[in-house]
Amino acid sequence: MTGEYQLSSEQLQLRILLLGDAGVGKTSLLQRYVERDFRADAPPSSTVGVEFYCRMLELASGPRVKLQLWDTAGEERYRSITRSFYRNTVGVLLVFDVTNRKSFDHIEDWYQQVASQQGLDKVIFLLVGHKTDLQQAHQVSTQEAENLASVLGMTFLETSAKTNSNVTLAFETLAGDIQQALQNGEIKVDGVCGGVRVIHRAQPPLRQRRKKPSRQCYC
Repeated sequence: MTGEYQLSSEQLQLRILLLGDAGVGKTSLLQRYVERDFRADAPPSSTVGVEFYCRMLELASGPRVKLQLWDTAGEERYRSITRSFYRNTVGVLLVFDVTNRKSFDHIEDWYQQVASQQGLDKVIFLLVGHKTDLQQAHQVSTQEAENLASVLGMTFLETSAKTNSNVTLAFETLAGDIQQALQNGEIKVDGVCGGVRVIHRAQPPLRQRRKKPSRQCYC
């Protein structure tokens, strides 16, 4: 297929944002995924501006990619800072708290903020319903969330950083969807927005790099 991108020869960096209202657990998700830690005893705190995390991931097709993960503040006063990162991303986890109805109702607003950016390269989204361990306090049903994800054209997953339920799967699913879009030519590497960049280009085998001696005729 024309425009397909082969991942085998280069190591890529994927820039991914986590968006959602304050308090939905974006930081907890990242800390569980990157640091394999859940700080149950830590006092709740809100992200100030944007914080950065990083993790290497091996895609299903074999190559390793670097996930550059950005934890964004959900509070309105930091919205101008958050928006400045939209144009340089290839993937977004839209996170809501299943025990907080308002955080779910605001998902479409978060989605539109990114989707409406002029000149933005294609962005892959994943809808995440977080804090599923709080089963008795659910205010959003799985069916409701799946319906919204279908309308917005994305996958939906339920997660819990506390129990480590589907946390790794969420990030791997988003990276896999990005990989598929790259292979289909829907996303450009080193494009205008820079959501996907080459950070290491594999060298050809030594025997291929050696200059072949020119043949001379001594007739």
